[in-house]
Amino acid sequence: MYKQAIIIRNDLQMGKGKIAAQASHASLQAYLKTDEETRDEWETEGMKKIALKVDGEKELIQAFNAAKKRKIRAALIHDAGHTQVEPGTVTAVAIGPADEDEIDVITGKLKLL
Repeated sequence: MYKQAIIIRNDLQMGKGKIAAQASHASLQAYLKTDEETRDEWETEGMKKIALKVDGEKELIQAFNAAKKRKIRAALIHDAGHTQVEPGTVTAVAIGPADEDEIDVITGKLKLL
């Protein structure tokens, strides 16, 4: 089974709409980095996603780097800064779609958003 994990920085206290936008950016960018075979399988399985949170930028980047180290496609989002956060602020990461067990190794201790 495949899934995608979307991780949001909780310390930024973004509004719900901003969180939805950042999560969408991350999800789509990670999806586009994934090979076609994995994308097709994930779509067939129902495109399982999980939304998680971290307390700050350091944890977000650690998750991103852990995915890269395991050769799992991931996207790190830097906001343009037009609304709620400063330009260049790291807001979100999406990991996968990839094997659920591989993602759980990286995100298994994070709390649900």
